[in-house]
Formats: sequence, C-alpha cells, structure tokens
Amino acid sequence: MEQTENKSAGTGRTKHPAVYCLTLGLFAGLIWGSLRWLTVAMNFTKVPQAFLADPFVKRESLDTIAWHCVGLAMFVVMSIVAAYLYWLILGKLRGPWPGLFFGAAWWVLLFFWIGPKTGAVPAYKEIGLGSMFTEGALYLLWGLFIGYSFAFEYHNESAREPNRANGEEGGRSSDPEPA
Repeated sequence: MEQTENKSAGTGRTKHPAVYCLTLGLFAGLIWGSLRWLTVAMNFTKVPQAFLADPFVKRESLDTIAWHCVGLAMFVVMSIVAAYLYWLILGKLRGPWPGLFFGAAWWVLLFFWIGPKTGAVPAYKEIGLGSMFTEGALYLLWGLFIGYSFAFEYHNESAREPNRANGEEGGRSSDPEPA
C-alpha cells in the first residue's frame, strides 16, 4: 500500500498497514469489548461476554469473572482478525459507509449464521429483540471504528497538501505580506 505523509504523527510517514491493523484491532477490541462488557453487566443483552468460547465451555461457567476476561481477550483477537480482513477486502475504500457495512456483516455472521450453527450464540428468537438491537448497534459502531480509522489513516487527503504555513509551496506562504 502507498506510504503517505502524516504530519500529526511527527514521523512523516504512516505505519505499514499490517502494523496499523494490529494496533487498530487491539484498540477496537479493548474499547468495544469493554463497552460490550458493560452492556452485558447492565443486562442489555442476554449473550454472555465470553460467547466466542461458548462452543467449547459449558454456558453456566461463562458467568465468572475469569471467563469475562477470556471473553474480552477473545473479542480483542476477533477485532485484530477483523482489522486485517478489512485491510485486505475493503482497505481501498473511503469514508464511513464501508465500516458500517463491515460491522453489519460481522453481526449477521455471528448472530444469524455462524453463531447459532456453532452454539456460540442462541437463536435470535431466544435472545430477543433487545439483545439483537444492542448487539447490532455495538457491531455497527465497532465496524465504523475499524473502517473509518483505517480510511482516515490511509486516505487522509489533507495530509498530502503542502504545508502553506511554513512557506513550502513555491516559497509563498498563505499569509498576506505586510503593507
């Protein structure tokens, strides 16, 4: 992928996309996994925090603090994988819409297709509309965070403009000459 100028980082270059995806996935997992933890704690959803471990562990034991931490760690790993998939599939797209569609696709995959088939998530009829809306909103925002962060880092057009305040554009600055 093309290396572009990034004035805010102070290094003059952006990170390699593979390194950036690792960092982005880590923070997406920590931020949105913690928010998901809060929605579980406030009973906004009936899906346990460690739902990704549900096919491998008895559901009754998933309500301990240790499994909540494992669930957060699994959400972080899932977010890192998602950030790499976003880079490979949608990395050239700009704006917020690809990220929203990406989050919606993950929600559909986890809550309507793969999740119920593997036993990670109960059928949508069992968990109710409140849980589905909560999880859907969370995954939309999670996808938006990943997609828009990636697009901003690698498609930020303002970072490519010449720095007019320092007079780098042909020796002229954007400030008017004093009279």
